[in-house]
Amino acid sequence: MERAPISAVPRGDGFRGVRRLTLADFRSYSALDLAISAPVVVLTGDNGAGKTNVIEALSLLTPGRGLRRADLSEFSRKMSSGGFAVSVELAAPLGEIQLGTGVERQDNAPPLRKYRIDREPVGSIRAFCDHLRVVWLTPSMDGLFTGSPGERRRFLDRLVLSVDADHGARVSAFERALRGRNRLLESGQSQSERSWLDAIEREIAELGVAVAAARVETVSLLSALIAATREGAAAFPWAEIALRGEVETLVAERPALEAEDLYREMLRDHRARDSAAGRALIGPQASDLCVRHGPKNIEAAQASTGEQKALLVGLVLAQAHLVERTSGLPPLVLLDEIAAHFDPTRRMALYDQFGSLGGQVWLTGADPATFTGLEMRAQMLRVTPGQIDPLA
Repeated sequence: MERAPISAVPRGDGFRGVRRLTLADFRSYSALDLAISAPVVVLTGDNGAGKTNVIEALSLLTPGRGLRRADLSEFSRKMSSGGFAVSVELAAPLGEIQLGTGVERQDNAPPLRKYRIDREPVGSIRAFCDHLRVVWLTPSMDGLFTGSPGERRRFLDRLVLSVDADHGARVSAFERALRGRNRLLESGQSQSERSWLDAIEREIAELGVAVAAARVETVSLLSALIAATREGAAAFPWAEIALRGEVETLVAERPALEAEDLYREMLRDHRARDSAAGRALIGPQASDLCVRHGPKNIEAAQASTGEQKALLVGLVLAQAHLVERTSGLPPLVLLDEIAAHFDPTRRMALYDQFGSLGGQVWLTGADPATFTGLEMRAQMLRVTPGQIDPLA
């Protein structure tokens, strides 16, 4: 017998976003059937109750490993068969649609993730991008500006992927080609191996320039949007963003074919150095996203912790606006444990931003008091282990 969905607070039918979420054996949920009827959804409850698990499930509806970057084996509920399922009924610009993903475990076979649109199988999650884009901000991103370049590259690639659905596949292919080159460099420099190196470096150059070009274009579009909408006294300061990297510079200054030729020459000329290092030292895999606090004209890493958080929120909000402008799809915005970091004035400034985003916003937080002011605009839900109910 199908479980009836948890009743939702009536808010009308004018919003675009998730109208129903169902989970099976996902993280802490054996089964969940949640009806949604508001453009803003608030999940509140004790730490460890399962709030982040809900928005992580939603993050799996876009290419990648979700907001925790977890392996497939981590999604399945403990004591289950090892499979899981996530499904949403979505009010989208192209009409009502159902998206689903999950794993069905089979004996003596590795887990294989599957994807369905309106219950019909599709080859990859790339097809979901025609109906849904997802943007998120989590506490693990708080150290973005002071962390490693690798963290900022992942943030950048997630940003690019939200506006260019093919970017993830290009990055994956580029990384595979780099690993192949590393193995060849380790094995020696015979004539046949040099021929293989020539071929794989040609592939790396083509893919690397494509990856760099997508990053350059997205940063340029986002910078233009920020410049056109920035306010000096805004609650969330505007950011100046730029890319640092040899290939990104080539792409910005030269035609694509010329950039590929020059990058390929770099790879060939630095084989000995890369062999000694055990990796390629030049390329998109070594670039960095540089961010400055615009109103203060300082490096983001030099700003206070509170200023960095506000700057990051402003950057993610700008990303959400860019997604709608470039794809025509109002994004699903997932904000994990964000409200507690701000004073009441800045919290209300954040909530006032939601109406302009166009898409549905999901927030999590332990203290219901931090969502004061949203009660009449949001569906307020209380999360307890394995269960979600309306907040009394």
